[in-house]
Formats: sequence, C-alpha cells, structure tokens
Amino acid sequence: MDEEEKEKWIRAGRIGKEVREYAASIVRPDMKMLDLAIKIEEKFYSLGAKLAFPPNLSINDLAAHYSPKFDDQLILRKGDTLKIDIGASIDGCLSDTATTVVVGEKSTPLVDASREALENVVKIIKPGMNIDIIGETIEKTIRDRGFSPIVNLGGHGLTKYNVHEGEFIPNVNQSSGKKLRSEGVVAVEPFATTGNGYVIDSTPGEIFMFQSKRSIRDKVARDILDYIESEYRTLPFSRRWIIDKFGKVANYALDVLVNSKALYRFPVLKEESGGIVSQFEHTFLFDKGEVIVTTA
Repeated sequence: MDEEEKEKWIRAGRIGKEVREYAASIVRPDMKMLDLAIKIEEKFYSLGAKLAFPPNLSINDLAAHYSPKFDDQLILRKGDTLKIDIGASIDGCLSDTATTVVVGEKSTPLVDASREALENVVKIIKPGMNIDIIGETIEKTIRDRGFSPIVNLGGHGLTKYNVHEGEFIPNVNQSSGKKLRSEGVVAVEPFATTGNGYVIDSTPGEIFMFQSKRSIRDKVARDILDYIESEYRTLPFSRRWIIDKFGKVANYALDVLVNSKALYRFPVLKEESGGIVSQFEHTFLFDKGEVIVTTA
C-alpha cells in the first residue's frame, strides 16, 4: 500500500471515529431516528468525507441494516439499546465502526460485554494471525459476562469501494484454521445478545447495493441505475438518498431494479429469539507488520 492511499484509509478511520462519537453524544429520548441519520450524514459531509454506507441505526432486538425511511416516524425511547454502525469513504478508502448507546441511560452489562470483547481483540490482533483466536477471544469475553455471541454475524475484510470483501471474522471459534490477511484492512465487530445468538432476516430494509449491469426497459429505472453505478459503485446506499435526487418516482424504479437483480436489497437482521443486541466495531489497517486501529 503506497503512502498516499494509506493516509486515505487512516483519514477515513479518524473521521469515522469522530462521527461515531458525535452521533453517540446527540442521542436523546424522543429523538426521531430519521433526524439522527440526517445529522450523522451531514457530519460526514462537513468533515470532507462521503459515507461508506447508510447509517445503520438498529434498536433492541434488531442487530443490523435498519436505516430510516425518507418519511420515518420511529422515535427513540428511553432505555432503547441503539447500535450506531457507520463508516467514511475517502476516494473509496473506507472505515467501518460501531458503538452501542442505551438511550437516556448509562451502559448495561450487555453493552459492556461487546465493548470489552472488542478491547480484548485490540490487544491481540496481528496481521496473518489465526482467525479462530479472535473468535475465541470474543466468545469467551461475552460468555464470561453471561451473554451469547451472535454466531452468524462478524467482522470482514475491506477493499476500495467494497465494505465486505475477503475473510469472515466470526464472534466464535469455528475451528476453521483460516488466517487474517497480512496486508490491508479488516473490521472486527463483536455482537453480544441476551438471546440465543442467531440472527434472521426480518423486514426488507432501506439499504441497497449495485449488483450487476442489466438491460432495463424502463427509462427512469435505467437512468437511476446509471447514477447509482457512477455515484456509489459497489458501496451500499439508502433509498432515501435516491428519493432526494430523483423524487418519489425512485420508489418504483428501485423495485424494478431489485426485481431485475441489478440491485441487492439488504434485509433488516433480527435476533431470532427476540434478545437485545449490542455491538462495537473498529477498523484495523495492516501495513508492513504494523497494526493501526484507524477508528480508535
């Protein structure tokens, strides 16, 4: 990795950290989820970054992929366990980071479990190490606190304009024998839950991603697909952003593009047994044996 690109990855991480801390600081009971998302987006832009993906603002038993609709009326309530999962893009160099806030209250043992699991990973992570050791560290930390790790969510590699690429870094020891990359960027994200530790698809989400170029007959849908491919490449984006650009006609066009498999629509992920979920996440850059926690 050349120094110019390395600096972009580091900058993306520093901005991700700043926006994560800003977002956590402004969460209040009775705040609209939509208002929080917009403030997060505006903060990224004010710092000179684009978003790596729409803000994921998942509460309670929702684990991931909830991002507010353009007319979302969901209100945060005191005691809600809110996961804030966000990331910056600097010319396609990305960060991915998350924190969990208990709305209007102090932390809980569940939140502390996922936070401590990530802190323990920071102490041991090395380029090329056995991924099972990371999973074992996360699993032991969470189970020792009396909770369950989510077995079918975990960390992942990142490359330019690609939030999920390469190795999967589970929250448990899968005895896979697989290794972390020795150079490049990965994200580790411990998820803890009061439930059985497994997530399932629930409702269709508001986050989409370019999947493949298709022959589209509808002109509006075709124009929107061209815009998506140019503006976001392979990064996830929000329906709300497309409506802001093209108006409500985008609703129909996005459905056309999903049905044609030009776009992928992310489902909202929910803990199967209804357990509350907490999450923390950092991005790690490996370069010439060095480990840089870009979002710390």
